[in-house]
Amino acid sequence: MISFPNGKINLGLHVLEKRTDGFHNIETVFYPIPWTDALEIIPSSGKETEIKTSGLRVYGTRDKNLCLRAAQLLHNLPPVSIHLHKTIPVGAGLGGGSSDAAHTLLLLNRICKLGLDSASLEKHAASLGSDCAFFIQNKPAFASGRGERIEPISLKLKSYFAVVVKPRVHIRTAVAYDGIRPLKKRTGLKEIIGKPVEQWKDTLVNDFEQSIFELYPGLRNIKKKLYNNGAVYASMSGSGSSVYGLFREEKNLSAYFRSCTLWQGWLS
Repeated sequence: MISFPNGKINLGLHVLEKRTDGFHNIETVFYPIPWTDALEIIPSSGKETEIKTSGLRVYGTRDKNLCLRAAQLLHNLPPVSIHLHKTIPVGAGLGGGSSDAAHTLLLLNRICKLGLDSASLEKHAASLGSDCAFFIQNKPAFASGRGERIEPISLKLKSYFAVVVKPRVHIRTAVAYDGIRPLKKRTGLKEIIGKPVEQWKDTLVNDFEQSIFELYPGLRNIKKKLYNNGAVYASMSGSGSSVYGLFREEKNLSAYFRSCTLWQGWLS
């Protein structure tokens, strides 16, 4: 059985406070984008579950692979063979690894007829990563807590063309949070996101941009180029390093970002 784990972009990201467990409370809006990996899971004749990858390099040891860790959360499974083909860049703020893990849970639930409901799957997913639970229902959502508290929202951007630019920069999450100064008292994201997209430019902010753009000025230049080419809204996604723009019409900006990985397409 095959599925196509998709990425996401963050529409705004507020870092509210540091928690006693070392994480931060945030609020953000996750929106799915049709930039996908490919995931195949089939029964295995071996004695244990195995995983193979292709496409973009997947870093880390086998035991830390999120797809394999997702499979290990579900007990009494027969051995399966997992093949993951990566096209969503890692370290991009697009949630590719989290989506792969969530789709592993979804596929195994179907293949092995486990009968787990969405709430159970989201609980498993949340233990794997802060944004992992979002990909279980995979619909526009307001996220809070570490990002694992998911609340579906009514937001449709299907009339917008997205350009996502991933430069050759990898930003460690710990480095991104080092530059953050949490701020609780301000207009909430739910209120801002309810306004027309054309009004987001000056109000819908990603808190990571201020410090990350100082460290990597090239990311600020990418955002400026997107606006100069007609984006109605542009932002860094998550803690980076991808920067995206939303357009009212189809664009081909390949010539402007030759040294970057680029995805362009209509949102749904």
